[in-house]
Amino acid sequence: MDMLKWKQDVISNPVKKAVPVLSFPVVKLMGINVRQLLSDSDTLAEGMKILADRLPTLASLSMMDLTVESECFGASVEMYDDAIPAVSNTIVHTLDDAKALRVPEVGSGRTQIYIDAIEKAKKRITDRPVLAGIIGPYTLAGRLIGMSEIMMASITDPAMVQTVLEKATEFIIAYARAYRDAGADGFVMAEPTTGLISPKLARKLSHPYTKAVIDAVQTREYIVVYHNCGESVVKMTEDMSAFHAEGYHFGNCINMADILPHLPADSLVMGNVAPAEQFCVGTPEGITENTREILEACDKYPNFVISSGCDMPPTCNWDCIDAFFAEVTRFYQQKVK
Repeated sequence: MDMLKWKQDVISNPVKKAVPVLSFPVVKLMGINVRQLLSDSDTLAEGMKILADRLPTLASLSMMDLTVESECFGASVEMYDDAIPAVSNTIVHTLDDAKALRVPEVGSGRTQIYIDAIEKAKKRITDRPVLAGIIGPYTLAGRLIGMSEIMMASITDPAMVQTVLEKATEFIIAYARAYRDAGADGFVMAEPTTGLISPKLARKLSHPYTKAVIDAVQTREYIVVYHNCGESVVKMTEDMSAFHAEGYHFGNCINMADILPHLPADSLVMGNVAPAEQFCVGTPEGITENTREILEACDKYPNFVISSGCDMPPTCNWDCIDAFFAEVTRFYQQKVK
């Protein structure tokens, strides 16, 4: 698929489709738990197909499981029935640990399940792009070093952090190429940890590695959507624009109308209805109002696409999900009358 043409068509069309980061809530529709959903590629692909058939999304997104890559490097992962997987230990504590860290083969651990799922989903979903999900370099390094530890080490031991980042980037590039070979139309690269550090540190220890991934894999047929749900992104717009990603996705801790003017007009900019507060514990009435407010504030930007602020937990309320889509449809129907 010509993804640059697809992107331009989205921007030029006054009527937009929503593209929430919606994957794990499909367990309620399938009558299974998260552990079962992630057990094999057929189940993952079927979950994506069910969501595509049920919802008028702009694209089909794979499960945003940010433990897959960490597990390949040797981290332990806890699997749950009703929550997303979580990394349960750290494996890099010193520069020597970082130097000894082995870059795993793509296909090891659970990566092959996800690659195969994308290949199968692409064959079943033919009316919209199919995007994979991959962790970003700094966030992967944070999983291996520890979240609080990488914040400190970024200041006190940057050599250790950079050593891990180099290996994380090498693996992510290979993983992204495997998704491309499997037929994916692109991927969402999740870098939430970068949103927790200062713009100065991000410029040194995150952005160069993010750009290296994008430069290595993005093509006309295969795009990258950069996701960062941190509050500090509003101070990183110049650096992020230099990524030349075809899409940017932001969390609900910022105001989308504040960041849109500072990002490339020819890139899609997506966000940012709160996944927990609105989709999980909110009400249909509340999410309808919040969705309308965001749409009204951002509609003057042709490259804006309404989305969730981050990945939705498996416990999300389907009444709220349906209300979100209904309001998006209603808003654009009224716009073109």
